[in-house]
Amino acid sequence: MKLSRPVSWFLLAFGVWSWIIWVTFVKNLVADSSGLAFDDGHPTAYFWVHLTLAIVSFVLGTVIGGLGLRGLRALRGTS
Repeated sequence: MKLSRPVSWFLLAFGVWSWIIWVTFVKNLVADSSGLAFDDGHPTAYFWVHLTLAIVSFVLGTVIGGLGLRGLRALRGTS
């Protein structure tokens, strides 16, 4: 399967965007002082669920961005 240049750039941008958003979210989650993420210094279920979501999003963002990068490299090789 061959990806077009716009689709490859979109996938790469999605991967980068996913990392930017979720890194920021995890930083905010760890620094949470509202009591949602930590209860007396111990992680809550809220923390673990959202950390799991972030990890899954990191993996998906990496895979999707990698597909976009591979598509751009393949297009560069054929040009």
